[in-house]
Amino acid sequence: MINLPQEFSERVRAQLGEEYERFLGSYDEEGCVGLRVNTQKISVESFLATTPFHLTPIPWTENGFYYRKEEPVTRHPHYFAGLYYIQEPSAMLPASLLSVEPGDMVLDLCAAPGGKATELSSRLQGKGLLVANDASASRAKALLKNLTVWGAANCCVTAETPQRLLESFGCFFDKILVDAPCSGEGMFRRDAGLIDSWRERGPDRYAKLQKEILSCAVRMLKPGGRLVYSTCTFSETEDEAVVGEILEQYPELELCGIPMYEGFAAGGRPCEKSVRLWPHRVRGEGHFAALLRKREDGARDVDRAFLRREPARGKRIPPEVSDFLRRFPEHLFEKCVYEQIGEQCLLLPPYALPERLRYLRTGILAGTLKNGRFEPSQAFAMLPDAGSYPNVLRLSSEDDRVTRYLKGETIETGNEDGAVENGWTLVCADGFALGWGKCVDGRIKNKYYPGWRLAR
Repeated sequence: MINLPQEFSERVRAQLGEEYERFLGSYDEEGCVGLRVNTQKISVESFLATTPFHLTPIPWTENGFYYRKEEPVTRHPHYFAGLYYIQEPSAMLPASLLSVEPGDMVLDLCAAPGGKATELSSRLQGKGLLVANDASASRAKALLKNLTVWGAANCCVTAETPQRLLESFGCFFDKILVDAPCSGEGMFRRDAGLIDSWRERGPDRYAKLQKEILSCAVRMLKPGGRLVYSTCTFSETEDEAVVGEILEQYPELELCGIPMYEGFAAGGRPCEKSVRLWPHRVRGEGHFAALLRKREDGARDVDRAFLRREPARGKRIPPEVSDFLRRFPEHLFEKCVYEQIGEQCLLLPPYALPERLRYLRTGILAGTLKNGRFEPSQAFAMLPDAGSYPNVLRLSSEDDRVTRYLKGETIETGNEDGAVENGWTLVCADGFALGWGKCVDGRIKNKYYPGWRLAR
């Protein structure tokens, strides 16, 4: 039996009343695990028709599914191809509430490790812009990797404070997600180590930080825009009280209703339209979410216009790079701005983004150009349409060469693989790109990114 803090137990008992014993019993049950399908790379229907895993739908998101814990989902080639993301089921709710549409300007303010950011990217469908931020540079590196595997192109990853982003962007975003740092009460079952952290830094300490973050987010939201505030805690101090104070501070905001699925609980005053997920009511861990909208006549903190930049024409791109890019469908990069920094060849979103921010990535690293030789990047291989590259080694996910490739080994082509030309070759599993290799007379020299390789 998990040893819950007495103060926590007494407060939750007051929140739940006669339901408290059921809640307590949930800690003796095994938590659920889930995956979310990357709809930029594969439809849900096609994924379900091909996946070997036993999946059941998660009610509150159309592309989320429970899987069985014993199934090796993180070792399957489709995982390395970015066809799905492993995510706690309750944590799939906030991104689904934001109603992101292609062309939106979207900010994920506390984005690491990237579960919600990857879904926001999918919903943009390659149009508009996603700014995925985390104040911790080390956590932002994990965010960067997950967005890269996902194939997110129209995004930038920053490691800045909310205040710095406000100073740089002003009132710029159509949609904002604030999955705020919190005391983690909803995750005690999943990670009992969080209990010690809760004893050291409880809800009161987090609430002050949450209000600061949320205040900056509101001021970056355009009139008519939507904002989701979420936490993985049951604490009313961090949830209803934070949202309530922000509603008082910014009268241009209004609380919007959220679809109520079976087991969802309405939030308390003054946030009855918000929802709380309890682990004894739903198949998932604890979560809270509130949906806010800034009225059309709402105040703007600073209104900055980041004008579109003209996409670079072919003559601006070094021939070694343009010759490679021409082998892909034009729509992959036709709206991008080409820029070269040292050896790095970048395809940037067509917006003049603020300077003097700590960017870990803007757009896509197409590759590197050194001594007249272009080498494509792992990030470029992960784009949704990368599989349309003409020189491809098409392998079945059950072919042992896929596993050997993911481990960094040299592999060979056979007669059954068809014609594979010498030069840069895209290695695919079931038609989905894994990464690059360099083919020389039937042997594929492995170029899969070393930091991502499957453990031997």
